[in-house]
Amino acid sequence: MIIDLNADLGEGFGIWRLGDDEALLDVVTSANVACGFHAGDPLTIRRTCAAAVDRGVIIGAQVSYRDLAGFGRREMEVEPEELCAEVLYQVAAVDGVARAMGGRVSYVKPHGALYNRICRDPEQAEAVVAAVADYDRGLPLLGPAGSAVHEIAAREGLVTVAECFADRAYTAAGTLVHRRLPEAVLRDPHEVAARAVRMATARTVTAVDGSQVAVEARSICVHGDTPDAVSLARAVRDGLIAAGVTLKAFA
Repeated sequence: MIIDLNADLGEGFGIWRLGDDEALLDVVTSANVACGFHAGDPLTIRRTCAAAVDRGVIIGAQVSYRDLAGFGRREMEVEPEELCAEVLYQVAAVDGVARAMGGRVSYVKPHGALYNRICRDPEQAEAVVAAVADYDRGLPLLGPAGSAVHEIAAREGLVTVAECFADRAYTAAGTLVHRRLPEAVLRDPHEVAARAVRMATARTVTAVDGSQVAVEARSICVHGDTPDAVSLARAVRDGLIAAGVTLKAFA
């Protein structure tokens, strides 16, 4: 059993800091680095990439809608050509900084509302896939299994990697519970770790209605912007290792 552990990092902006990036980089195997559209700025991106390279953590570009005020969690109507250009811009920016720090972008992961939108909207999914293909067809695209973007990416010859979320609640349909609902985000380290182990070993997760939902994932995400994110990530890492799971980046 081999699994990747990823987290969203570099989500500060200016003097505002969110989460403990360096502590999380000591735990995870892949880092989804904010590209400046939902969070992050040039200095934050540079520092995050440098810290990831120092620790041997794989760097991914976490692309999003242009939505700093809403942290990328507000769905937007963006014309496909414009969305493609904006995703391309974000990947190129972070990859340039990562290469200057001795690393490179090794995958792309959409963030927030864009992540959810391309699961069901073929037009926007095609725009994101086109941007990745334009930049580097060798870059894997990270997202939930069974979504529209996987089929579209496969058609265009791009590799996709399925992921699941240890600290998010699932519906019986296998989708994430909307963040507006109080039960959407899980905060107990023991519960989150147990869910991660079950996802990695049994390939199932307990939905909010108590049903068992199948999950297929090569990577498990723990959000970096939740309170006690470092404790959650450490609990997940320790639980997976104790269960005999090998932690290894997919890229």
